Amino acid sequence: MFTGIVRELGSVEALEESQNGARLRVRAPETAAGTAVGDSVSVNGVCLTAVAVGDGVLDFDAVPETLRRSSLGRLAGGSQVNVEPALRAGEPLGGHIVQGHVDGVARVRRADDEGLEIEAGPEILRYCVEKGSIAVEGVSLTIAGLSDDSFTVALVPHTRAVTTLGGLGAGDEVNIEVDLLAKHVERLLER
Repeated sequence: MFTGIVRELGSVEALEESQNGARLRVRAPETAAGTAVGDSVSVNGVCLTAVAVGDGVLDFDAVPETLRRSSLGRLAGGSQVNVEPALRAGEPLGGHIVQGHVDGVARVRRADDEGLEIEAGPEILRYCVEKGSIAVEGVSLTIAGLSDDSFTVALVPHTRAVTTLGGLGAGDEVNIEVDLLAKHVERLLER
């Protein structure tokens, strides 16, 4: 489990495709120092398992399902990524409950001084409520507004500076995880 509070900007060293998905290598020295093989780490909002750790670099295997449901497969060497180690007992829950289970990929429609407008499909928007929580690229954000085909989020200067969100522009793809509680409520009401 994660909180959506990014702890480090990492840098992709390599993304190597394989028959079983891809191997992702990320330089994230602070996170690597506290990570062991088998630990969960969020990379751009995707929960991945560390399969190798050394010299400030983390290796992860991304299976085809992960690559289909996220934008990880489009990363390239030198790309910056949002990195968050798994929440440990006793740490503050500064954002909201984030699982690292991406619900889909959406596209930035507009990026301006106030924030982002993100174009999303009905499978995402049905879980969105104004002032509700959403994770964009693994960053816990509050939905500022909704339309029939998009939602907006405001970005404070700190978030722009310590995450990849400040560098996004129109057309960029982003990983989206909706609020877990909304999905559970929907499921319960279906019965």
